[in-house]
Amino acid sequence: MNTALSYYFNEEHEAFRQTIKQFLKKEAEPHIDQWEQEGKIPREFWKKFGEMGYFGLAYPEAYGGSDLDFFYTVVMIEEVSKVFSGGLAITAAVQTCMSTPYIFHHGSEYLKEEFMRPAIAGDKIGCIGITEPGAGSDVQNIQTRAIKEGDYYILNGSKTFITNGIYGHFVILVCKTNPNAGAAGVSLLVLDLNSEGITKNKLKKLGWHSSDTAELHFDNVKVPTKNLLGEEGKGFYYLMGGLQLERLAGSIMGYAACEGMLEYGMEYMRQREAFGRPINKFQVLRHRVAQMAAEIEATKFYVLQTCRMHNEKKYAVKESSISKLLASELADKTAYQVLQFFGGYGYMEEYKIARAFRDSRIGTIGGGTSEIMREIIAKMVIDDANYDRATSNEKSSNEEQKPTTVEGIFATLPSRFKKEKAAGKNLSVLFKFDTANYLVQINDGHLDIQSNANNEQASADCIVETNDETYIAVETGKINPQEAFMTGKIKVSELMKMMEFGGLFKRL
Repeated sequence: MNTALSYYFNEEHEAFRQTIKQFLKKEAEPHIDQWEQEGKIPREFWKKFGEMGYFGLAYPEAYGGSDLDFFYTVVMIEEVSKVFSGGLAITAAVQTCMSTPYIFHHGSEYLKEEFMRPAIAGDKIGCIGITEPGAGSDVQNIQTRAIKEGDYYILNGSKTFITNGIYGHFVILVCKTNPNAGAAGVSLLVLDLNSEGITKNKLKKLGWHSSDTAELHFDNVKVPTKNLLGEEGKGFYYLMGGLQLERLAGSIMGYAACEGMLEYGMEYMRQREAFGRPINKFQVLRHRVAQMAAEIEATKFYVLQTCRMHNEKKYAVKESSISKLLASELADKTAYQVLQFFGGYGYMEEYKIARAFRDSRIGTIGGGTSEIMREIIAKMVIDDANYDRATSNEKSSNEEQKPTTVEGIFATLPSRFKKEKAAGKNLSVLFKFDTANYLVQINDGHLDIQSNANNEQASADCIVETNDETYIAVETGKINPQEAFMTGKIKVSELMKMMEFGGLFKRL
């Protein structure tokens, strides 16, 4: 085994790799061309996949899983991504990393037994329904409504680009249970796709032909209230946690596909001759291969390091976003360049690189576009935005030194003020608490704090209203700011102004 890779994979991981490679060689590879033409993978295959334990690698044995570390899942995603069927790879990834995790982390025992256990066994295929015809990455503006009436939610709306939506059995549905509450009105429901009132339309697409992609319409669909995941109104927050794993899975698919394409291309180059010698002897092609190999290797190890962070329960928002951006963009680039090695044959459907070329294009779109990834990274790098996990029971080494009163927190503002970054800015925020009001003014890099400020709101660019307990908990890291805003514990008159203000201070 590669010495560097042994930092992430042990002998047990590699033994597992050989097992799943043999399984795919026998059960999948001989049939992929047929599945691509038919536009679906038989459910019998996924039943075998589940029986082998591949859907439950990271889940507890109590639900039929194997309770293994995350790197077994990494191996599984790598190998399904190298069989030149993006449709097969995405179906496995959606099941293990994008649908069942929400049930595992937020679902009741009923939902785990009804949906997660059979999903692990391969008896049920799941999907996740986020995107709508008019809303993609802007999750808080989705229009699908689920209004509670007695023991049911009455569901109306549409979802689109839903992988597994036609042949799947259930969907983790993102919907509005309180249409007037913005992000705080978003909830997650587990919906049986055989429910009355659902219309399914299979979409024709550029690639991933062996997976089904659906547009779903809901017309007064009755969803039992017991199918609610977690708490009502916290769906947006649950998604923000779950999307990191989804993007990490996409990253693994990206670099693994690159490895498969480059290996396929080099095999062709060894056999194809031009001017009396194999084309892998021409310097221009050799150097192109060397460059690709270097980029794939660098990206792979960055993604693996992020996988290690995930395995250690670290909330790696920036790292997952960088991984997704680099790996998906590189897969696009690799497919383009490897196809060029084949010349005219690369344009023929009988050569696998043509399919890989089509399949790779979706990587920079699905699971958050490259543009969204860049914006997330920009906010963290340029604006000092911080995305924390929702809750944490871990105590930092200096927790005892953090202030425990509102007065104490505001007393730390001058020492945390980024004077250079505030140069040229003019901004005022009025904080209204139970015990006192504070007006914080920034004028061209100068900070002024007035306690017991007047309630007159006209003089402030932004008004923040909350209680002492909530504010202290947010500032000391005991409550996630996003959760506090979404649940209404903190009310902000101008959110963008507040985000700008927050970026001018170091964290406690």
